[in-house]
Amino acid sequence: MKIEKANAGYLTNFEVLDFLRSRGAKTDPMGCLGAVGASECKVYEYLLKTPACNQTRESVLEFAKRSEKFKLAEADRLNVINWRPSSAADAYSMIEECGRRFSRDERGEACNEDERVQELLDLVKEVLPPPPRKAEALAE
Repeated sequence: MKIEKANAGYLTNFEVLDFLRSRGAKTDPMGCLGAVGASECKVYEYLLKTPACNQTRESVLEFAKRSEKFKLAEADRLNVINWRPSSAADAYSMIEECGRRFSRDERGEACNEDERVQELLDLVKEVLPPPPRKAEALAE
């Protein structure tokens, strides 16, 4: 393997999952033999349990474009895409200094931070597909 460009940027979980799919990763341990390494199969299996499994390139790109007005740092945008917050508590825990940063709108004017967080959550719900159902919920 040749490194074309070292540290070209961060990848979303979807991009990693998509790459592993293209390399032939499978959840069946016997199906992975030869195509990809055992560690890649474990990563693939893990990512299938995250919101990345239902995402598409289009949904990720649309979210990135439409979320620009929130002026999220790259790491914050990745967190939101990877973990798909569904509550204000989730958003506050994954966006650094969320309260301070969301107390101003895109023009720099003071606004209600809770409304801005809800606006972000509404965008997440609208653009990013729902996360996979938990195994416990499927068993019921």
